[in-house]
Amino acid sequence: MKRIFLLIVIGCAACFNQPLKAQYYYYNDRYYDSEVIVELGASVGVMNCFTDLGGKKGSGKKFIKDLNWKNAKPDAGIFAAIMYQNKIGLRLEGTFGNVGAYDSILKPYVPNTSGRYERNLSFKSKINDLQLSVEIHPLFFFNDYTDKQPPQLSPYIVAGIGYFSFDPQAKLNGTWFRLQPLHTEGEGFAEYPYRKPYKLNQINYPVGAGLRYELSEAFNLRVELIYRILTTDYLDDVSTTYISSDLYASYLTPYQAAIAQQLADRKKEITPGLVAVPGEQRGDPKDKDAFFSIQLKVGITLGREKRKGY
Repeated sequence: MKRIFLLIVIGCAACFNQPLKAQYYYYNDRYYDSEVIVELGASVGVMNCFTDLGGKKGSGKKFIKDLNWKNAKPDAGIFAAIMYQNKIGLRLEGTFGNVGAYDSILKPYVPNTSGRYERNLSFKSKINDLQLSVEIHPLFFFNDYTDKQPPQLSPYIVAGIGYFSFDPQAKLNGTWFRLQPLHTEGEGFAEYPYRKPYKLNQINYPVGAGLRYELSEAFNLRVELIYRILTTDYLDDVSTTYISSDLYASYLTPYQAAIAQQLADRKKEITPGLVAVPGEQRGDPKDKDAFFSIQLKVGITLGREKRKGY
């Protein structure tokens, strides 16, 4: 995915270097602003997720009420955008990071975790996210800056469509194992016809908001939050109920079956002798998983023309 994105950006940059036929208007005492400007940039920040695992005390609340900032991990990205009259733009962006969560983070809240701490599951996953989004700046819709300098600060909203890859893993005896091939909840097993194997490349729907600050006619700085709405509940490989550990031997190799049995039910690691009962709740299929990023972006603006005499 990273190679595809880089090829797209290079192609866009080549197109952007071509002369743009556009109307020019006032930007500041030294530059005219074009109707169409191009922006290339990079970003750094943090990525976090909302899944069945970890969170805060209680039975698991929705959205931000169950957010645990201890799970935040670094991310980075690159983007290319075309803006029209600073009002609306089309942006192509790649974001690369990691997410993860673990039930053991709830240890300080025992016994107020409704069994989530005792469940003792965990995961981590790399995230490669490519999105095409529309960026809207309301200030430029409600004010006319044709012959006066635009504001240095501009709030905006973002929405679009994305395509991302993930691959949940869990650690056992010092080794990380990929969870999707282990079918920990019986995905694809004949005994569970409605539990289909989940794909590791899927569509998402990014929505968010940000604040842009014009550092100069060539550079701008942004702070931005983007939330990805997912259609899967398996970002963490946890969604429904426990299955009988005997089933793994019917669908997996002996080695895979042994690993799957240990990673699907980890209660005994906390409470020796405790084993999950088939059909017992493992996750909550009613709420899909999600992830989000908070980033600081630096953009280079192309398309403004220097006024004569400067």
